Amino acid sequence: MSIETRLAELGLTLPNPPQPLGSYTAVSEAGNLLFISGQVPLVDGKMAFTGQVGRDLSVEQGRAAARATALNVLAQIARHLGGADKMDRLERIVRVEGHVSSAEGFYDQPGVLDGASELFAQVLGEQAGHARSAFSHSQLPANAAVALVVIASLRAA
Repeated sequence: MSIETRLAELGLTLPNPPQPLGSYTAVSEAGNLLFISGQVPLVDGKMAFTGQVGRDLSVEQGRAAARATALNVLAQIARHLGGADKMDRLERIVRVEGHVSSAEGFYDQPGVLDGASELFAQVLGEQAGHARSAFSHSQLPANAAVALVVIASLRAA
């Protein structure tokens, strides 16, 4: 089943991929690898989840932020490949580096990032099996609650 079909079955639509917040590219391709720059939970061009998880946001809200951010990652991949219908070139998500803006004493960053990992699994199935690291920060760019940096591999064109 295609990624485009899975998205439709889940009632998900890839958003317009956000523009970089600085002077860099959103996606860089090297060999069969895609390096997706830090994505944040922008929805319709606005930061949808701000502040620190454990103070301003609950774990569930943090998971929703991670989920929205994961959709932006998929949107960046789709744009790079030429559209959602070209996502069959995506071989797998290789690594996810998750950053969570966290209140002092908050230690469930992995639980927050499960929102992203679970979305990848729902949409990509076996292609979503990835290594992951979780990091805690007192603040992220643009006051984002979550940021994801992703490496994916591609099948030959």
